[in-house]
Amino acid sequence: MFKKAKKFPLLVTTLAMTVVLAACGSGSDTAGSGNTDNTGTKLSGSILAVGSSALQPLVDQAGQDFMEVEGNEDITVQVQGGGSGTGLTQVADKQADIGNSDVFAEEKLDADQAKTLVDHQVAVVGMSAVANKDVGVTDLTQDQLVDIFTGKITNWKEVGGADQKIVIVNRPASSGTRATFEKYALGQSAPDLQGAIQEDSSGTVKKIITETPGAIGYLALSYLDDSITAIKFNGIEATVENIESGKYPVWAYEHMYTNGDPNEVVKAFLDYMLSDEIQDTYVVDLGYIPVKGMQVVRDAEGNITEK
Repeated sequence: MFKKAKKFPLLVTTLAMTVVLAACGSGSDTAGSGNTDNTGTKLSGSILAVGSSALQPLVDQAGQDFMEVEGNEDITVQVQGGGSGTGLTQVADKQADIGNSDVFAEEKLDADQAKTLVDHQVAVVGMSAVANKDVGVTDLTQDQLVDIFTGKITNWKEVGGADQKIVIVNRPASSGTRATFEKYALGQSAPDLQGAIQEDSSGTVKKIITETPGAIGYLALSYLDDSITAIKFNGIEATVENIESGKYPVWAYEHMYTNGDPNEVVKAFLDYMLSDEIQDTYVVDLGYIPVKGMQVVRDAEGNITEK
């Protein structure tokens, strides 16, 4: 479905040299360190990455390719969803090697937990309100979105659409997609609505919205296609250009957190995630935005500055 990233010999060589230098410079018996033979050091071990379902497609695809790179045959990469809060909690508790998150650790964890984690920003993700294709609405203001998600507007005809009851598909409190949508689209934390559907998987949210008349929710751009309607925000479309310039505000960094500095195996995978091989292919093909393309920077408090 997506463009297969080419295996560049230069990248493989670079990774191999990184591994050798790391092994020679470390006297620790770190989990996942390689075995020494006549050809040098070869990495082996396993990596568990848990968390954001918005980031999951990218990490999963990159993980599959990483395991196929020559020299990585003894490495296993396992990717699980569960939401950003779950990923951050598990990496903080050392139950996972990597915590995938759509939000800064400071937004989900207490200060003591957050300060133990090291942030690796691998992409930017845009997020959009999305609706069933038959609702007849393609653009909503922020005030209209707030009124819909807080239950003040209950029928699509109130915002110029079909005479259909609005069905809200929400995400659990652990979801980084929800936190980002509430913060930058609604400008507030919307309460859980009685009777609203709540799902912890972006894929399931998309399926429900596709199949449910009157449904509305929110998804990362990586999940958008013609089966649902992406809703413009205050007349602004969620495009790469609008996000890179800061014109469209509903976006977040995709973080891959480690508990302290990563070991050699995890570091090799994170380096691979940031390589041109992944950034210029899967990051783009799967609907994410390379961090290097952003013209603005956002901090944990949401403040925006130009690069």
